[in-house]
Amino acid sequence: MPAFTRVLARLRALPRPRGLARLRGPGRPRVLARLREARDAHPAAARGLRRTVHVLAAVLVVGALLMPNTAPSLRPGGFTRIPAEAIVGAVVLLALPRRPRVAVAALYGAAIGVLTVLNLLDIGFYEYLGRGFNLVLDWGLLDDAQAYIEDSMGRAAAVAAAVGAVLLVLLLVVVMALATVRLGNLLARHRNRATQGALIAGTVWITCTALGVQIAGLPVAADRAAETAQGQTERVLDTLRDEAAFAKEARKDSFGATPPDQLVPDLRGKDVVLAFIESYGRSALEDPLMAPGVIDTLDARTSALARAGYRARSGWLTSATYGGSSWLGHSTTLSGLWIDNQQRYRTATNSDRLTLTKAFQKTGAWDTVGIMPGVQKAWPEAEWYGLDRVYDAFELGYRGPKFSWSTMPDQYALEAYQRLEHGRGHDRPLMSEIILTSSHQPWAPIPEMVDWEDLGDGSVFDAIQKAGKDSSDVIADADESKEEYGRSVQYSVDALTQWLERYGTDDTVLVFLGDHQPIARVSGHGADRDVPVTVVARDPAVLEKIEDWNWTEGLRPAKDAPVWRMDAFRDRFLRAYGSVPHPTGNKG
Repeated sequence: MPAFTRVLARLRALPRPRGLARLRGPGRPRVLARLREARDAHPAAARGLRRTVHVLAAVLVVGALLMPNTAPSLRPGGFTRIPAEAIVGAVVLLALPRRPRVAVAALYGAAIGVLTVLNLLDIGFYEYLGRGFNLVLDWGLLDDAQAYIEDSMGRAAAVAAAVGAVLLVLLLVVVMALATVRLGNLLARHRNRATQGALIAGTVWITCTALGVQIAGLPVAADRAAETAQGQTERVLDTLRDEAAFAKEARKDSFGATPPDQLVPDLRGKDVVLAFIESYGRSALEDPLMAPGVIDTLDARTSALARAGYRARSGWLTSATYGGSSWLGHSTTLSGLWIDNQQRYRTATNSDRLTLTKAFQKTGAWDTVGIMPGVQKAWPEAEWYGLDRVYDAFELGYRGPKFSWSTMPDQYALEAYQRLEHGRGHDRPLMSEIILTSSHQPWAPIPEMVDWEDLGDGSVFDAIQKAGKDSSDVIADADESKEEYGRSVQYSVDALTQWLERYGTDDTVLVFLGDHQPIARVSGHGADRDVPVTVVARDPAVLEKIEDWNWTEGLRPAKDAPVWRMDAFRDRFLRAYGSVPHPTGNKG
């Protein structure tokens, strides 16, 4: 024992490392010493500052616990409620000794920070896609969001947004943890009063719950954070359960075993064009700011096509997506499956499901072509869709400027289709899928129609693009976003119907529709998911086949025209044109 005492004495006699000297004892940093001096010299100001920090920490934590997950719910009344999670947290922290209390408070605060991030993600997803954030499926869409910002506002803005988002997440989690630790220490220093306050708050919460007390239409007793955690958990569980159920559903196909000679026999010899217009939704025809111009365009183009010998019928489809994720709308329309998330999309595209385009390919009576100006990377889905040849953004010969996200104007894409496929002459008719992207957000700058003879390689659009509006200005103004969105839809409809008027024949059948409604700030919060769908042809027999659909005559569907779910279109179309169902996958 004496030997141990001597060793300990020698260790104590050793000089301290500088770092430790700075952290402990009389050698602590000068900054901390000056702060203490200032606090001692101005006790009232220090006390006021300390109380202010306490209040800010409480406001931050309570505000996070009450934070809603939709933009319309972000109103002052929503933050005047009593959060059950704050009461429970206070009770737990009061019951713990110092070290466990600090650890639990930090973890609790970090968890609140994570829930706040999830609420912010929900707000963004509801604004753009009309649904909440899915923890299982939606991380890949964040990359798409960055790419969209880069295309719309430049690479610097995209990098800044990505870095800012990461820093915001880290800051929220760290600051929330520090705030709860501070509040936990405050509760411990005033244990008696804090215990009484927690008891009173709990009694008030229970009483308000029992009586249903409300302020501004909201219950005073709140459990928002628990609702957020429960909602996210249920989404994850629903997603996991849905995977197996949807795979089974995808195997059941009414036309999966139909022989080639019994698929679309009533369209033999026709060139069938199926075109999707980006974000072409019901709002374009009904919103007071957008509708007048769009309706005028649809009516004018109906008359122009009639003079060229074409007739049209129009109705409504309810899209599987909203605000974005266009591929979900495309795949739903063509597969007859309700594909409303990325997991379903992956399952469907890895199945043997007969798509509408593949039905034409399977007959051997059509060549199938895809015009995809929005595709800028490998696209293996082409085989599932049944497309013999796909032209992506780099294969259409365009040398002009991009129009924000859209790689090329719709008019050019249609002229390239005419040059490369439709006007080239084939031994068999064409079944073509065309994606038109000029009406993709942010709707600035917007192309303008030019003389078809002047399109060339697209360089003619340089001056139009430079003279167009700046996307950042349009994004910042909701009304201007609506107006420019309406103009972009007018442009897309003009380009498509002028192409038909110019290049269509007696054997051309055009089917065009929107893939989804525009984002909520344009279509309106709570807007439906309906999109217009139209069939145009010169041959009267083509429209006679769909007479019992009761669609509206012309390019503009009546407000009360029939509304189908988008996944119903494939089967209705196949049946209308003579296809005979031969189901697969009904066993097991």
